[in-house]
Amino acid sequence: MCHAFRRDWRRHPAFHFFHRPHWADHPESGGPQGHRDRGEQRGCPMPGPGQHDEEGSAFGVRRPLRFLAHKLALDEKQVAALARILDELKTERAQAAVDDRRSLGEFADAVGGESFDAATAATAGERRVQSAGRLRDTLVRALREIHALLTPEQRGRLSYLLRTGVLTV
Repeated sequence: MCHAFRRDWRRHPAFHFFHRPHWADHPESGGPQGHRDRGEQRGCPMPGPGQHDEEGSAFGVRRPLRFLAHKLALDEKQVAALARILDELKTERAQAAVDDRRSLGEFADAVGGESFDAATAATAGERRVQSAGRLRDTLVRALREIHALLTPEQRGRLSYLLRTGVLTV
């Protein structure tokens, strides 16, 4: 049962009398006695605000390999190669997230002292630039390898998915 039904159920008190769902009497259920934020109900697949994956996934979908294998009708050889490519991309994105957290700490150190430490801030900025460059190079290499892996029809479908915003890079 989705959060939209529960929201409507809470808004219309007359509805309560005739249609009392089984979950209404349980405090942890999100009924009138208990409360859960949007997306926290058991079995509700929709995330609430701020409940997205922090580091993001490779192509803006939760399971990019399964999604691409389905949408592009990949064979097993293509799926294995795509899994390797996406794994490399995931590793580089994780390293970029680590570098981002380190640079943020360095920026905080530069600002937190008695006087501004320009050298530490410059080092942190340079770390971010290098990390973004490595991520860019990995992404370009991944897209090149994916292009070589796919048939012209599959490339057209991938291009459509990217163009329409279904996939993001």
